[in-house]
Amino acid sequence: MGQSVLVTSGKGGTGKTSLTAGISTCLGALGKKVICVDADVGLRNLDIALGMSERAVLDFLDVIKNPDCLEEALLPHPQIPNLSMLPAPTGVSPADVPIDGFKELIERLAEDADYVFVDSAAGLSAGFELAAASCESAIIVASPDPLAVRDASRAAQLLTEHEPMWLVVNRVRPKLVRLRYATNMDDAMDEIGLPLLGVIPDDEIVIAAATKGVPVILAASTGAAVSYLNIAKRFLGMKIPLERIKTWKISS
Repeated sequence: MGQSVLVTSGKGGTGKTSLTAGISTCLGALGKKVICVDADVGLRNLDIALGMSERAVLDFLDVIKNPDCLEEALLPHPQIPNLSMLPAPTGVSPADVPIDGFKELIERLAEDADYVFVDSAAGLSAGFELAAASCESAIIVASPDPLAVRDASRAAQLLTEHEPMWLVVNRVRPKLVRLRYATNMDDAMDEIGLPLLGVIPDDEIVIAAATKGVPVILAASTGAAVSYLNIAKRFLGMKIPLERIKTWKISS
């Protein structure tokens, strides 16, 4: 039985979808069988971050209604073995998705994978509740923006039954932190109350890779790509040093 992992944030714009794609592609490249589920009902974009846009024919709501179509609905990644994706439905709202049916689907996927990552909708809405109800553990993504940190803290309070649970701080600009225009890592960890799984720099390659239709780890070997790989290795229990927070130099 694999592990189901919710990837969420308290607000939009923190880069949780980019993180879902980044850690999933790295784990797939490391030999783990990974299934990504886009749970952002009506606004799916995980396919773009994974470099799999315009390939979806069926979505997870189709599978809930007809379990026999799962194999057809799962999209294998064209470049990374062991990685596949199940898209979110469009033209519906989270209220149209039965929570019990979605939870059963995630449990079914976890029977055949090492990890199932569920990319939730932004915010603490019905979409958040749908994704949260289906997963055992969680990664909360926050940016150093004080508003994002506060909302991430609220998300953590709502996910107390998820174990383990980690924090990833994304889109970090060291200069802004040094000038105290953004929250530093110690304060973010104290307010959110979670162990730090990793820090990701604000990196233009994330946008460039999505525009080119390739995963970040296939587009670069520095910056965010290195951070994604470090996070994936820590997730597997490898002893990879955390980013050097005091000097704000990203570890390699």
